[in-house]
Amino acid sequence: MRSLLAAALAAGLLSATAPAAWGSAGAAAAPVAAPADSAATTAAAAASGDDWLHTQGNRIVDANGDEVWLTGVNWFGFNATERVFHGLWSANLTEVTRSMADRGVNIVRVPLSTQLLLEWRTGRATVPSGVNTYANPELTGMTSLQVFDHWLALCKQYGIKVLLDVHSAEADNSGHVYPVWWKGTVTTADFHTAWEWVAARYRNDDTVVAVDVKNEPHGTADTSPRAKWDGSTDQDNFKYACETAGRRMLAVNPNLLVLCEGIEIYPKAGVSWTSTTPTDFHSTWWGGNLRGVRDHPVDLGAQNDQLVYSPHDYGPLVFQQPWFTGDWNRTTLERDVWDPNWLYLHKENKAPLLIGEWGGFLDNGPNQKWMTALRDLVTENRIHQTFWCLNPNSGDTGGLLLNDWKTWDEAKYALLKPALWQHGGKFVSLDHEVPLGGAGSTTGVSVSDVHGGGPGDPTDTQAPTAPTGLTNSAVTSTGVTLSWTPSTDNVRVTGYDVYRGSAKVTATPVTGTTWTDSGLTPATAYQYTVRARDAAGNVSPASAALTVTTPPSGTPTGAVKVRYKNDDTSATDNAIRHSLRLVNTGASAAGLTTVSMRYYFTRDGSASVNAWCDYAAVGCGQVKLRVVPLPSPVTGADAYLEVTFSGGSVPVGGDSGDIQLRMSKADWTNFDETNDYSRTTSPSYADAPAVPAYTGTTPAWGTPPT
Repeated sequence: MRSLLAAALAAGLLSATAPAAWGSAGAAAAPVAAPADSAATTAAAAASGDDWLHTQGNRIVDANGDEVWLTGVNWFGFNATERVFHGLWSANLTEVTRSMADRGVNIVRVPLSTQLLLEWRTGRATVPSGVNTYANPELTGMTSLQVFDHWLALCKQYGIKVLLDVHSAEADNSGHVYPVWWKGTVTTADFHTAWEWVAARYRNDDTVVAVDVKNEPHGTADTSPRAKWDGSTDQDNFKYACETAGRRMLAVNPNLLVLCEGIEIYPKAGVSWTSTTPTDFHSTWWGGNLRGVRDHPVDLGAQNDQLVYSPHDYGPLVFQQPWFTGDWNRTTLERDVWDPNWLYLHKENKAPLLIGEWGGFLDNGPNQKWMTALRDLVTENRIHQTFWCLNPNSGDTGGLLLNDWKTWDEAKYALLKPALWQHGGKFVSLDHEVPLGGAGSTTGVSVSDVHGGGPGDPTDTQAPTAPTGLTNSAVTSTGVTLSWTPSTDNVRVTGYDVYRGSAKVTATPVTGTTWTDSGLTPATAYQYTVRARDAAGNVSPASAALTVTTPPSGTPTGAVKVRYKNDDTSATDNAIRHSLRLVNTGASAAGLTTVSMRYYFTRDGSASVNAWCDYAAVGCGQVKLRVVPLPSPVTGADAYLEVTFSGGSVPVGGDSGDIQLRMSKADWTNFDETNDYSRTTSPSYADAPAVPAYTGTTPAWGTPPT
């Protein structure tokens, strides 16, 4: 299941690698006698077979070229000793399946074991003891394979597609913690044979649209066996295992999507796989490390457009990874973990991603913070996903169902719901004929209902363009008012989401193009972006970021403010170079002749300082400069550069345009700007409360040093 650090496992520091209650001790019915085995019979062929999928860049599309979105859950049990879905010891199979469809699950990832597949293949399927036939009378006497095929028919009825996953070699409740795809009597050859049999058995049934070659191959530098990723044909090279299994399955059914997960570690530059030193490797979740794809992409030959990469990701309640220490957020996760390990494949349009496992407990704390961040990433980028999991007996994550296997955890479902494919307020199936929820569904539609315009119709899956011109029209010590230019697709847009850093701060989409963020901390920098949203739930790329710094408490807020950017990367050369902009925050045009700005700095010596205007949108001829020494030095300053104007005005909501300034000493010796009061290192404009402004002699913006 989830990816825990093997070192922690080996040391006995972590015991929650598998669900805490995977057994079926709570089953309500005794085992029933097995009937004559019919596992050798093949599943019924699909009537039409029009739902097969393939890939284009980072998208998954149907036969018409229309983009689809695979959004679902995991339901485990067939991989374990029970050899059947967990929960059937009390829940009814039909009711659970229908409830998933009604709730928007359009694909279910089903963990299996190679051992079980080999048993099915050779006619050794048994009647599972984990089925309560009082709750499931229709399953009486069925073998595990017959139960599975019966469930596939239910999925077809309710518009659900299926993703099969070899979770472990052996049918063992903790088999998934073994790092590779062979174990005991189950060989690599058995692994490939089992997958070929699956491909052949269901090649005419487009209910089974995808296969996940192997769950969470892993292993650290100093463990054996362990999975690696390189260009070799070695037995432990998971890339080669993916290629081999994928090509053999696609030779039987060229329409299957083949999912390849990552591994756990990947060598740093200049390091070979022979190293046993953990610090020589980049390490992440089991199955989550796809760094090797950049150097060694999986090659499925002529069917490479069936390839999907499938990382797993979890939160701090599963394991306290290093990136969950300190002041972490979505931005740091994306930069430090997701981008380098797998998100680059989506951003660089190399291949689609399907996050095969993610989920956890809602703790109103760090785990929920992580889950919300990943949910937002999935939703904004239309990344495919199967949530872990439906089962309430997953020990370190819990499930979408509560312990009665009937009631949904409404809070957890509410968090997941935005990441389920919806159109016009209804959930979308991947079936062209059957709406999600089945015939007569009031909660679902078919993919044909979404793409009614014909092949390539972008109605539902094409995101709006990003809004532009994000600016702040007013700022106080505790609030910022933002405004922006609408998306060029504004006719489709139903509202805008505002983000402060990586967190969405608008509870509901903003219907206009202005919004005020309140309750902020004085003297703090905040970064904002805005995204457009349409009725289908598509979210645009982010606008250009805007950084706003709130002034300290008690700072005067007049009709102007100052924005600053640093034009010189060196803090210790013989010139101070920066640009200023004076912004009109008032309700009428601002005449510049009454306004002054002060840039505070240290002269670093006794030489006099000269100042020049190198460029000004209002004209350097209208900019007047003077360097004023302070009566007594203060921290960060012993002088200020005063900027005044001899003419010009700024319209409401506008600014003065660039004013590019330069200062040097008369003897051309170097400054040390490191701790200058008004200086920042920002190369782009940001609000500058450390550059105060005045209207006449009245403070209007910012705070001078004390």
